[in-house]
Amino acid sequence: MTPKAPAPPSDNAVWIDAVALIRDHADEEAFAALFRHFAPRIKGFLMKSGADETTAEECVQDVMATVWRKAGQFDPARASVATWIFTIARNRRIDILRRQRRPEPEDLGWGPEAEPDQETALGLQEDTRTLGKAIAALPDKQRDLIEKAYFGELSHSEIADVTGLPLGTIKSRIRLALDRLRHAMDRT
Repeated sequence: MTPKAPAPPSDNAVWIDAVALIRDHADEEAFAALFRHFAPRIKGFLMKSGADETTAEECVQDVMATVWRKAGQFDPARASVATWIFTIARNRRIDILRRQRRPEPEDLGWGPEAEPDQETALGLQEDTRTLGKAIAALPDKQRDLIEKAYFGELSHSEIADVTGLPLGTIKSRIRLALDRLRHAMDRT
């Protein structure tokens, strides 16, 4: 009986190795191979989902830059390399759509605004104090996400990239935190 030749590595195994080389050695050749393979596929995916060519190309550059920076966050036990990369692309596309759909701010008036009356100013100061106390009373994990989302002006996807937390966890914690803040403000 003749011995069997070893099976060729799967595509995912090759890409896992490439991501590891990027993570461990900032290997530009491994990144170039990933880029050559995934960039056109991401662009096609984005264009099929409604992005124009320019937006798709910009998004591809952003996605691949994220892959380079975040290679250390890839976990082969959670997803294939393709799934990880296309999830980043999908999240970037959602971020772009949200930015495009934001309404323009109303025309700003010229000159200084009239000073609020004393009662309104005191009410705003009290609300600000109450909100500050309510934010400080949040559990650390919720407070951190609220600060990133509202003071750091990061999207949920950007928070996921920064923290490494799943997007669903981020949304749940922010929703819980906002409920707590709403109840704290309603009590005043």
